[in-house]
Amino acid sequence: MFTFSYFMILCIKNEMAENVAKLSDANKNILPEFQKFLIERKLAPEKNVPFLAYWVSRFLGFARRHEYPATEYNETIVQEFIETLRLDKRTLDWQPRQANDAIVLYFFNFLGKSDIQTGGVLKIADVYGTLKEMQRLIRLKHYSYSTERTYLQWVERFFSYALASENKKVEDLSSVDFKNFLSYLALKQRVSSSTQNQAFNAILFLFRHVLGKEIGDLGDTVRAKRGQKLPVVLTIEEVKKLLSHMNGTNLLIAELLYGAGLRLMELARLRVHDIDFDVNTIYIRSSKGDKDRSTMLPAAVKERLKEHLKAVKALHDKDLASGHGAVYLPDALERKYPNAAKEWHWQYVFPSSKPSVDPRSGKVGRHHISDKSIQLAIRDALRQAGIVKHATVHTLRHSFATHLLMKGVNLREIQELLGHKNVETTMIYTHVLRDMTNAPQSPLDALYDNRTESVS
Repeated sequence: MFTFSYFMILCIKNEMAENVAKLSDANKNILPEFQKFLIERKLAPEKNVPFLAYWVSRFLGFARRHEYPATEYNETIVQEFIETLRLDKRTLDWQPRQANDAIVLYFFNFLGKSDIQTGGVLKIADVYGTLKEMQRLIRLKHYSYSTERTYLQWVERFFSYALASENKKVEDLSSVDFKNFLSYLALKQRVSSSTQNQAFNAILFLFRHVLGKEIGDLGDTVRAKRGQKLPVVLTIEEVKKLLSHMNGTNLLIAELLYGAGLRLMELARLRVHDIDFDVNTIYIRSSKGDKDRSTMLPAAVKERLKEHLKAVKALHDKDLASGHGAVYLPDALERKYPNAAKEWHWQYVFPSSKPSVDPRSGKVGRHHISDKSIQLAIRDALRQAGIVKHATVHTLRHSFATHLLMKGVNLREIQELLGHKNVETTMIYTHVLRDMTNAPQSPLDALYDNRTESVS
């Protein structure tokens, strides 16, 4: 006998299925030849084909409205379109990725420049199979999902650059293509050094682990230059002003970012068992460089954090009652402990406001809070506080380190709290501290000081 709540869940599921079916039916007449092409060559699950056509149609409309040529693939136009999707609050997390996949399939496989039957430029068997194998190896090495997405996007861009203009296949790619692409990013796209390094790591993974090729010496590659950059740091008064314009969960998040020196994703991925209230410690698992560390739990947030976790526990119990409540588990823990994903201590400290589908497993669960929502909350508070420094979420971590130095905390201890591999990385804050506390007096100020003294 069905309970009322179970009956409601069935109704909601049926309604969702009907809505998806309606959307799929509505999209069946969009770019019919493209849809037929995808189905015949089995390039995508048939249920997804109408949605892929929908995204291509939207992109073509976007290009026409902005007077861009839409007859061939243009990386800049595509990225502008994808960015508009990301900025739209109605867009789900996975949809920009699906839209990008659809556009790549349309231009590199459906249009004449990559006709499979004529053995043209870019063969889907090469590209699609290579990307799937790369995805498999990334997951085998337990890289984060954000790293997976970033690496695959860079490899897609590399394929677009290296394979679209010459009669090449993936296996023909060499270190020359690698070097040319990095130089193209630096000279034509004028990307930052960190962006170029991100692309470098992604394509290096492709060559070494997927294609099984060594790339040799890259010493003659044009690299984006990176000068020494001092981090932006808020003063103690500016931090107070920032926090005064926040409340609720957002305030708690900002206080932990500043009070514990956490990176953005370290905070988002905190699990319930990572908080030890008895010893005032926060444990950060598999952070940058896949390292664990611990940092301080500020006493000022302890009670409010306990109240917050009570609300999260109630939300988790509600999810369990609805047949969900499972959370993503790292590595192979889900296979080793099948029931662990629903246990309370594995849940995220800051869960998302609504359940979502895990892109890896396809299961419905409650992921951690979006990094974008944290960034928006900090940005809005900075604006309301009238702070004009070029500050971001990471500025709170920089401020944490600098303010500890101001209080006389040992540099090595700060290095441990931040999780820096080398103390040289932490020493950058000594330069900031020197600029903040021991700045010499301007000769102009001295001039006016002397003038004031002579008048008196």
